[in-house]
Amino acid sequence: MSVNPGDTAWVTIATALVMLMTPALGFFYGGLVRRKNIAYTIVQCFAIFAVVSLVWALWGYSLAFGPSNNGYIGNLDKVLLNNVRVETPFATQPGITELLYFAFELMFAAITPALIVGAFAERIKFRSLLIFIVLWSTFVYAPIAHWVWSPNGWLGIKGLGAIDFAGGTVVHVSAGLSALAAAIVVGPRMNREKIESKPSNVPFVILGAALLWFGWFGFNAGSALQANALAASAFVVTNLSAAAATVSWMAMDTLMKGKPSATGMAIGAVVGLVAITPASGYVTPTSAIIIGLIAGVLSNLVSTWRVRTRLDDTLGCFCMPRSWWNMGLNSYRIVCNNCSEFCWREWTILWKSEPTPRPERGALGGHCFCLRCVFCTSENRQRVL
Repeated sequence: MSVNPGDTAWVTIATALVMLMTPALGFFYGGLVRRKNIAYTIVQCFAIFAVVSLVWALWGYSLAFGPSNNGYIGNLDKVLLNNVRVETPFATQPGITELLYFAFELMFAAITPALIVGAFAERIKFRSLLIFIVLWSTFVYAPIAHWVWSPNGWLGIKGLGAIDFAGGTVVHVSAGLSALAAAIVVGPRMNREKIESKPSNVPFVILGAALLWFGWFGFNAGSALQANALAASAFVVTNLSAAAATVSWMAMDTLMKGKPSATGMAIGAVVGLVAITPASGYVTPTSAIIIGLIAGVLSNLVSTWRVRTRLDDTLGCFCMPRSWWNMGLNSYRIVCNNCSEFCWREWTILWKSEPTPRPERGALGGHCFCLRCVFCTSENRQRVL
């Protein structure tokens, strides 16, 4: 089968949209930290994109999508993009070339470690960060991507059946749990109680959230890897979930604090985008609105709770909004297959049918958390005053 020009054009555009998300995240995080750390936070995300681009081309893509070794890791057949040619159609989606698929997955590999930066913002040296990014991309992200997205991965469709349309597991759970490990091992900032917690640059926060919203269309709709009805559906539900979460976050702020905030609206939008990601290829528009509304309410409550704990997750990378990947992952099982409205009976059945954690969640969680702790203990920590 020959390469499809329409599919190639769409995935190329989607790749560019997802690339925009990494610097957008820099602005989003930069606006939330103290003024003296704004530029440093933005530069961290910029540097992460550059470093991961090289790691992904040299060996990361081969480990994630090379021929499988018993479903756990790819071999080194595609190191330095060996056997990845411009004209070679991608095996599982022949409408595009494998080189384009490499570029698309590179954008996911780049933004995932950038998400973790917010957990230890304002207290890590640049050199330590770069070392961590290389190690984490190699030993955490690449294996997990292989487990879930490789055709022969042990957690994927042919394995335990884990379904992740656009990265709720590979991106958000790995980043979220690694962020938790980072916050615990690196430790809190000195004089944390005396540090001003308000955002230093609200326009940067809003700009970052807006660009993330824009780029997320490529993140979710591009994951269809075709210019088809599935991509259009993912596009629509992504927007609706983000909008619903923004509104529900505003409503919660009004109820609990008397008025909404600009920063809260921006965070609410990102919450909705995270929640819909794993389910974006399976749910209806009505279901996406419900997912977004619930995610906004729950994340607002968790955000309020987090500030009362001793966990110094500086920008809420674990507690809010990354922890809501699980809701999106389960939601598609309830509201897809032409189910046009949320059904509390089915939610109850689903909840009761899984009294113990699913295997993929335990494996991913343990892998991310333990390796992140190892990396953190070897890093040169810098807690700022």
